[in-house]
Amino acid sequence: MLKNEQLKELLKDAATVIGIVIAFLFICYLAFGLWTPMFVVSSGSMEPNMNVGDIVFVKSIDRADVISRRDALISSQVHIKFGNPGDVILYRPYGNENTVPVIHRAMYYVEEGQEMWPGGPAAPHAGYMTQGDNERTNPRLDQNTTISYQTPIKKEWIIGTSVFKVPYIGKIRLLLSPSHF
Repeated sequence: MLKNEQLKELLKDAATVIGIVIAFLFICYLAFGLWTPMFVVSSGSMEPNMNVGDIVFVKSIDRADVISRRDALISSQVHIKFGNPGDVILYRPYGNENTVPVIHRAMYYVEEGQEMWPGGPAAPHAGYMTQGDNERTNPRLDQNTTISYQTPIKKEWIIGTSVFKVPYIGKIRLLLSPSHF
């Protein structure tokens, strides 16, 4: 059984940890516009620029302008993010809140009715065309696969733009994921 002094120390330690977590969340919100701006890369679709287990920090779409790969290439300003031109965005396919977010590069923007790719179908609405950086596993746009079939990514489906990553630390989180049990 715990003595009063031990109980007091345990409660102080617990309060300190809770205070640190609350302060961290508050700082994250101030810096990134999201209470939880960290996401773990769970597939190899962005290799070699992002690897499975990397933790990526994301800035809220409300605080960021998406610069697509196409716009970065034609701009006079260099805009390289994670090894290639253009922003890497985190989005929910079809805007579905119950799906796992996808982290892929914004390739270019299309308007409603515009061909989504040369010879492709017309866009049902305006949005971004996206694709993973891994040329072996992602040779086509997400909109030409099952990831976001023939559906450009609307701005309101975007959680944010990737700012920086911390390599491999997220592997612990992936090991504890229910899909691994």
